[in-house]
Amino acid sequence: MVDFLAENNLCGQAVLRIVSRGNAIIAELLRLSEFIPAVFRLKDKSDQQKYGDIICDFSYFKGPEYYDSKLEAKPDLQDLDDEFRENNLEILSRFYLAFESVHKYIVDLTRYLDDLYEGVYIQQTLETVLLNEDGKQLLCEALYLYGVMLLVIDQKMEGEVRERMLVSYYRYSAARSSADSNLDDICKLLRSTGYSSQSGAKRPANYPESYFQRVPISSTFISMVIGRLRSDDIYNQVSAYPLPEHRSTALANQAAMLYVCLYFIPSILQTQQAKMREIVDKYFPDNWVISVYMGITVNLVEAWEPYKAAKIALNYTLDSANIREQASRYSVSMEGLRPQIQQLLKEGFLREEIILDNVPKLLNCLRDCNVSIRWLMLHTADSAYDPNNKRLRQIKDQVINDSKYNPKILFQVLLDTAQFEFTLKEMFKKMLSEKQLKWESYRAEGSERMTELAEVFSGVKPLTRVEKNENLQAWFREISKQIESLNYEDSTAAGRKTVQLIQALVEVQEFHQLESNLQVCQFLADTRKFLHQMIRTINIKEEVLITMQIVGDLSYAWQIIDSFTSIMQESIRVNPSMVTKLRATFLKLASALDLPLLRINQANSPDLLSVSQFYSGELVTYVRKVLQIIPESMFTSLAKIIKLQIHAIMEVPTRLDKDKLKDYAQLGLYILDLLFCSSFSRVAKLTHAISIFTEGILMMKTTLVGIIKVDPKQLLEDGIRKELVRRVAYALHKGLIFNPKAKIQDWQSVYQSTHIPIPKFPAVDESATFIGRLCREILRITDPKATCYMDQLNTWYDLKTHQEVTNNRLFSEIQDTLGTFGLNGLDRLLCFMMVKELQNFLSVFQKTILRDKAMVDVFKAMLSAVNPVKGIVANASKGYANAVAKTQKIWGPYLESIMKVGQMQILRQQIANELNYSCKFDSKHLAAALENLNKSLLADIEAHYQDPSLPYPKEDNNLLYEITASLEAAGIHNPLNKIYITTKRLPYFPIVNFLFIIAQLPKLQYSKNQGMTCRKATDPVDWSPLVLGLLTLLKQFHSRYTEQFLALIGQFIRSIMEQCTSQKIPDMPSDVVGALMFLEDYVRYTKLPRKVAEAHVPSFIFDEFRTVL
Repeated sequence: MVDFLAENNLCGQAVLRIVSRGNAIIAELLRLSEFIPAVFRLKDKSDQQKYGDIICDFSYFKGPEYYDSKLEAKPDLQDLDDEFRENNLEILSRFYLAFESVHKYIVDLTRYLDDLYEGVYIQQTLETVLLNEDGKQLLCEALYLYGVMLLVIDQKMEGEVRERMLVSYYRYSAARSSADSNLDDICKLLRSTGYSSQSGAKRPANYPESYFQRVPISSTFISMVIGRLRSDDIYNQVSAYPLPEHRSTALANQAAMLYVCLYFIPSILQTQQAKMREIVDKYFPDNWVISVYMGITVNLVEAWEPYKAAKIALNYTLDSANIREQASRYSVSMEGLRPQIQQLLKEGFLREEIILDNVPKLLNCLRDCNVSIRWLMLHTADSAYDPNNKRLRQIKDQVINDSKYNPKILFQVLLDTAQFEFTLKEMFKKMLSEKQLKWESYRAEGSERMTELAEVFSGVKPLTRVEKNENLQAWFREISKQIESLNYEDSTAAGRKTVQLIQALVEVQEFHQLESNLQVCQFLADTRKFLHQMIRTINIKEEVLITMQIVGDLSYAWQIIDSFTSIMQESIRVNPSMVTKLRATFLKLASALDLPLLRINQANSPDLLSVSQFYSGELVTYVRKVLQIIPESMFTSLAKIIKLQIHAIMEVPTRLDKDKLKDYAQLGLYILDLLFCSSFSRVAKLTHAISIFTEGILMMKTTLVGIIKVDPKQLLEDGIRKELVRRVAYALHKGLIFNPKAKIQDWQSVYQSTHIPIPKFPAVDESATFIGRLCREILRITDPKATCYMDQLNTWYDLKTHQEVTNNRLFSEIQDTLGTFGLNGLDRLLCFMMVKELQNFLSVFQKTILRDKAMVDVFKAMLSAVNPVKGIVANASKGYANAVAKTQKIWGPYLESIMKVGQMQILRQQIANELNYSCKFDSKHLAAALENLNKSLLADIEAHYQDPSLPYPKEDNNLLYEITASLEAAGIHNPLNKIYITTKRLPYFPIVNFLFIIAQLPKLQYSKNQGMTCRKATDPVDWSPLVLGLLTLLKQFHSRYTEQFLALIGQFIRSIMEQCTSQKIPDMPSDVVGALMFLEDYVRYTKLPRKVAEAHVPSFIFDEFRTVL
């Protein structure tokens, strides 16, 4: 018969792929449960007020038009909705794919069952598949995994949150318009059940059976699966647990499967007492807390409370006398096992011969330890008992009291058991790998001894003093041949023959009276010893390792183990060498990965790597969490050393004045006795403690945890960096707090690390971190509405008092305090703020200015008045003044946005100057290399555009991106030349900006000493931010907009000057001076040739302007 899992068996491969996918789906659900955006929970009032109108549950489907019209009525809400979509669509798509895969899983399983019923698989029916050992396991697992998926979704992702995410995905994605979308079915399956995982939450009626019945599954299939789970040992686990009191542990995985599958036929739980009594007697006679999947625990007392038959059947198990009996049994077991396991772990005790002689005893010890640890860990776990349930509290208290439960002792036994198991496995693996070589060497030694004895009885060897005996000589030669003929491959026959040979050697010694010759006796004893060793060696079988793997399963503790973290850390803090035992415990925990990965591996699924990485990553994260106590303790000791060195240990100056020498001499004895000795001694002890901690973590050898290699040196380095980041971030968080009058998720950020995370502290203002607070404080003190920036002096002055507020030395001080990375981070934050400001500005421009019909009419009239721009505008002063007056109401917010952008550009320039200066000063070779590389790249790019056959970096080449980051960090860039946002064509954009700039000119005046300054402090306009802001805004659009804008300014200057000439006004008007100053500064900041300005303004006007300057 063809193997059910053979590649050519379509029936077996189909169900294997389904089960493999089921395990991968659960891993994805568990992974995603950690990345649910907090905003979908709407827990905070602020979130409810802000997002309440754009995040909806399934009530949205009752009237989508109502919700959509609500959005369309409010432009602000539309902007928020667009931002929300941009930030969350990626993660929503990931969640939707996971939800869709759950629905597809049950659809595929149902289709597979239909195929079985319809005879699609030749000679295979549901009954024949269930008769096959692998088929029976896979069909049971298929139903069980579907139940686990539903339970995981409901436990890890609240119903309301699921609904909100599905509705948001529906609104934001193209799925709503897709014909083959099964979104409706997914929504029906995963709509809220009303269940809450919060402690004390009331359980919904008919939960979870009504949830499990949302997609109909064949009742015959479910009945047959439950029948197999009730009656069979489908995984043949009982053979690994021969003792009857261990049966419930042997069948624990099957019991978990049965628990889940019973919800598909709730009538058994509710009314069929005989079946429930059979189930409880077989699977739950001595336990009521089970691990369902990868450490998800369930307490049957609570889970089966609503079901009459199940509740009655469980009553005997929960009888106080039975609880007392079980708890006392495991208490006694722990007391006896602890010294036993410690004896086995003594240095040098576990030797090869001890192991070979005592395999059954050692396995029994392992079984007892693991069964006791399992029962106590599960039945005392806080997560298994709802503190609000009185009966559960009573049961837990009785278990703890009767078992004399001590978490520290239990943890110590777990450590010792893991270490013993690890040592035994490693030694057994070694013996197994050397088995054939050793067996053959023992055979050769035995055969040689018999050959030598044959020669002894030949009488040829004179020194032996043994009489010649041809019979014995022939007999020993025959024995030698018999030993030589033993075949390793036929171990059974070889074993029987070896026993016969040993018996023959005993008999020959007795019957032929050979005891008198010590040499002969020694040879016979050695040969018997080698034959005994051959029997021992041939009995080294892989089955022992398999039994150890089954017995040592710790998957039930995947989540419970976290409750022992504090005990682990305290143990390490007291004794850092404890890390070596913890290594064995972590490896024991890693064996839990076999459960979800077995079927994925058998199916050769591409999901193997991602699922392995997820579970391995979870375990490695936990290892890091436990071992983080070492860097924490090191830094605590370092803090004490620093405190002693600063406050306790007094330094004697290298030079002393004569008159002070007497004071130091009188204090010397007191200082030495009371201060120096104790302080130096404490410093020495603390320094030694730090070295012990580092030594402790390095004792943990490089270990493969799942598929991730854990290097202790890297762990130590990451741990130190993590603690350093935490302490520095905390110090800056506390230190940088001021009192002034596009969001990236953590999982998306390239700067956030899971191993060395940037810590989050409670917000003290709108900023998320200290860098945000620092940035906002700089923006506050250099606010263009309150200060005036003098470009020549790089200084900000207060508008009212004319006192200096700050200058460019501020950035040198930030560089000294936060370093290059801190200053570069500040620059990047300003960059992102500028992007946001520009986006908001354009949004307002499109939705407010361009939708105002009166404004658009003014722009149209102005455009017709100024055309052609090469000409002169008739009655210029009046025309321009009228246009400015009609548009006056829009310039307030416009000016504020422009000056904000300009202010941030000034700050970015100052930061770039500081970074460039420090780079050239501290790393001149790096600065020179970057400058040369930048120039050569630009030259190559220019050459490519002149001759496209020349090379150019491809799209997948990161060179330009990486070199840009390095150039910005070294300050080798011009913030004014950057493109911050992508833009579309905007009508009237040049004319609007032109009207804006001439509307601001009357508020400014020219001073020979200070340049352009504002006329009134009550109506502040700061010239530099104004020019730089407008320059930056124009830079984001096509260059023709800038050309049109400059042409309009040139026309304005020519028209006003023409009017002054005709009216014989001798002085140049102040507005013209301002416009010419704008052109001068524009050319200076952009580093363009002067002919750009002179193309629009005659040179004689510039000549006259220079006389004014």
